[in-house]
Amino acid sequence: MRAANSTPGGREALAKFILAQDYIPKLIPLVDMAEDLESLSDLHRLCSIMKMLILLNDTAIIEYVVTDAVVLGVVGALEYDPDFPLHKANHRQYLDDESKFKEVVRIEDENIKRKIHYTYRLQYLKDVVLARILDDPTFSVLNSLIFFHQVDIVQHLQANVPFLKELFGIFSPKEQNLARKRDAVLFIQQCCAIAKSLQANVRAQLYQNFISSGLLEVIQFALKHQDASVRVAGTDILVSLIDHDALMVRSYIFKAIQEKTKPLTDTLIELLLIEVDLGVKAQMADAIKILLDPNANSASIEALGRTNSDFLAKMRGQLPSIPQTDSFIQNFYDESARKLFQPLKDLEGRESMDDLTMQQVSLYAHLVEVLCFFIRQHSFRSKYFILSEGLAVRVAQLMGCPEKHLKLTALKYFRTVLGFHDETHNRQIIAHELFEPILKILFDTMPRDNLLNSACLELFEFIRRENIKMIVQHLVETYREKLQAITYVDTFQNLILKYVQNHEPITTQELDNSFTSVDSDTPARHAAAMNGGKWGHGLKEVDPDEEAYFNTSDDEDEPIPGSGKLSINGASPVRPLVNYPDDDADDADMDDLTADVTASAPKISSATQTPDAATPPHPTSTASPPERVSEKRRREEDEEDELLASISTSAGPKRRASTSSNASSGSLRNLRRKSPSVNSGKDGGGTPKKISLSIPLKSSGEGGEGE
Repeated sequence: MRAANSTPGGREALAKFILAQDYIPKLIPLVDMAEDLESLSDLHRLCSIMKMLILLNDTAIIEYVVTDAVVLGVVGALEYDPDFPLHKANHRQYLDDESKFKEVVRIEDENIKRKIHYTYRLQYLKDVVLARILDDPTFSVLNSLIFFHQVDIVQHLQANVPFLKELFGIFSPKEQNLARKRDAVLFIQQCCAIAKSLQANVRAQLYQNFISSGLLEVIQFALKHQDASVRVAGTDILVSLIDHDALMVRSYIFKAIQEKTKPLTDTLIELLLIEVDLGVKAQMADAIKILLDPNANSASIEALGRTNSDFLAKMRGQLPSIPQTDSFIQNFYDESARKLFQPLKDLEGRESMDDLTMQQVSLYAHLVEVLCFFIRQHSFRSKYFILSEGLAVRVAQLMGCPEKHLKLTALKYFRTVLGFHDETHNRQIIAHELFEPILKILFDTMPRDNLLNSACLELFEFIRRENIKMIVQHLVETYREKLQAITYVDTFQNLILKYVQNHEPITTQELDNSFTSVDSDTPARHAAAMNGGKWGHGLKEVDPDEEAYFNTSDDEDEPIPGSGKLSINGASPVRPLVNYPDDDADDADMDDLTADVTASAPKISSATQTPDAATPPHPTSTASPPERVSEKRRREEDEEDELLASISTSAGPKRRASTSSNASSGSLRNLRRKSPSVNSGKDGGGTPKKISLSIPLKSSGEGGEGE
């Protein structure tokens, strides 16, 4: 057998031989014979053979060993494990005990009843008998067999209307047998546990049939039962139902509210407040949060649409809409919220928090967690409720208890509130000086690196990083000496520095920079910034003299009294009224710059240059130069200004000279190198730009015209 078990083909042939020759039934009498002879070595050998047969990983063999005919003999052989020679298990005694099988409602179908027994035995093999020696393939085969049996059982039960009617009829007022009711709750719990592994559409149909038969009434009964095991079972049923579809549960709760009956949420609140089992408390808190989650609508509807469109269409009229959901949440705040948070309100006037019981500590922790959830999900309703009830002060009071996890939960509340930057919450914290207990925790735990100390430091670091000015001012002005005493981290020194920066007067330079996009008032840095931007990309850095020239005002935009008619829409400019003498032709700097220019170039440059252009620019001109625009837009704006200047005598806004955005970078450099005073360029078509002159009247001089 060991040789055949070493290869896949050998295992397959061995499995066929075992089934064909009825090998397992022939082994079972040997177990009884060896026990009678008290031959321990033979019993160990039989146990090894039985393990090898099961670990062949053959589905037919595994299904056969759990049948009524051979199951007791198989587990009898497995009781004598050679790895534990001095120990004997009692598997036969456990499986032979029929009292463990309880029929709450009689199942008429013998095939279904037989599958229930097979499933129970397979689970016992997987979890107890073979738990130590199971390999992955055999484990998967056992799980698959259990799953398929459970699907058949659940589908039969949910389709059996008389069975469901009799099952849920046990909870009617006429039934007085409490033990039967308890067994019925445990049976429904097992059905819901099995449903978790079913396909979504089968699970949805099962829950729908259960709810229509009265599942919520069963949950109400179980949650109020005196037996802790029944309450745990009811909680498991409710959590399974909520995990499947919270919207469905909420729809029935909303219906109960409309009918003025006690909703399920009130039952959950009562159970959370009085339950002594910590696991049930945690489940109740989670159930309350899920039921009051306004975002559960879209998730549940999407899940229903993906899994069962027919069921969604059937339930569409019964599901609460968004306005109904808002009404449901508002009703909770009006009727149930005060009852839920009453234990926190009862802390008012309590001087010491050292004598809290474990149940009270767990309750306060769950209440603060639920409160944080409400702050995140119900913004304005939770804010009004917290402010009106004064719950922030009560949460801060919990920081005086010795339990560190409760201190962390209370600290989490303040971190959640500060994260919303809500001025109303911040004012309440400041008014009641609620940072005092947080600083006390910090001083008690410093300089140790533990979770509580780190959480406090993160809270203050968040305040500094986000620069919540109201809180920063309150902390520094109220607790400056305490903050300065904490030196093992730089958080509080930086917090005080942030306070000083917030109260520094705004300088003239900062005010000027706030209206410009220039990072510095130096021409070099400004040029670098321009070259890094969109318009200056690819151009060399200009020197200060060239920058000063391009920052000066154009005299052509300044309306001059007595000027001639201006050109409009690109028409040829009119000739000047009087010739203007070339007074600046002998300028030394101009001679150096225009050595290679034709004789007419000095006339053009001197004719277009005004005395204002020759003077140094205003200091602020370099600090904040105007933005350069494209040639087309500049020409259109110049023409509009010239038209307005010819109509009105009021002075128009000054324009600054700019180079053409369409000109190449090489042409622009040549233009600047040859004649910085020339205010001309090439348009998109490549033709020289004509210059329009407006010259005041002179007594004498030589004519000059731009070309």
